[in-house]
Amino acid sequence: MLSPDLTVKIAGVVLANPVMPASGCFGYGEEYAPFFDLRRLGAIVVKGTTAEPCAGNPPPRLAETPGGMLNAIGLQNPGAVAAREKISALWQSSVPVIVNVSGHSAAQYRDVIELLDDLAAVAAYEINISCPNVKAGGMAFGTDPAVVAGLVRELRGATKKPLIIKLSPNVTDITAIARAAEEGGADALSLINTLLGMAIDIERRRPVLANLTGGLSGPAIKPVALRMVWQVTSAVEIPVIGMGGISGARDALEFLMAGASAVAIGAANFTNPLVCPETVEGISDYLAEHGFASVKEIVGLAKKEWS
Repeated sequence: MLSPDLTVKIAGVVLANPVMPASGCFGYGEEYAPFFDLRRLGAIVVKGTTAEPCAGNPPPRLAETPGGMLNAIGLQNPGAVAAREKISALWQSSVPVIVNVSGHSAAQYRDVIELLDDLAAVAAYEINISCPNVKAGGMAFGTDPAVVAGLVRELRGATKKPLIIKLSPNVTDITAIARAAEEGGADALSLINTLLGMAIDIERRRPVLANLTGGLSGPAIKPVALRMVWQVTSAVEIPVIGMGGISGARDALEFLMAGASAVAIGAANFTNPLVCPETVEGISDYLAEHGFASVKEIVGLAKKEWS
């Protein structure tokens, strides 16, 4: 019997399978390469990249929580110029490389793209719109539909490569943000980014994180992420990469059946470095066991069964 076809296409980029590590949880792949062949991944999303080097927030900036973790890393990265060599080296794996782009103004986002756009290694950009917009008093770009549409339009003019807009869950109506990104020229969406949270040390009687708040990730946020993926895939025509609390194949299958065309795995990489290839294998096994010839057959399947 032939193995199921796992290939998917996101914004014109062909992936051998629908599984990739989420930005910020895989670095540039160096730490994971000793554990498995990176060619087993559908794509690799590198850590958030800013135009200039960024030291990130002061420690402590990580905290374990029930069913997840809080992080306030603060976009620590070597900057776009230094990232060029790392991205080019990663490309030798022959897996599509997606660069997560971050900034605190539209100009800073654009600067990153202009510093990297000549690299053949860059297959697409994932635009992190959860960054605080300094020109708007620190409000995140991703909370205002008009701001989102304007940012996407500006970046659309800076590159011909696909733009994947990463949506924040910290909004009243995520479908309004998703539609604004699509109208601005986005080629795909990824969601969700982390939920805003905090923890308090009752012995020291102060917040655990030096930054006060951080992004919550891990299994605890999966039901919220799954609900938002369902809503967004019903509201837009462009493909969606689902993420948020995925810890294995069963979780990934739920996101695919909710309408996601691919999935990204974040915090689970820290507890199981093999979670991505194991998830690929698990999806393939499920498809074979249930008589599906292609992973595309289950995308949005729960919606069809439910309706």
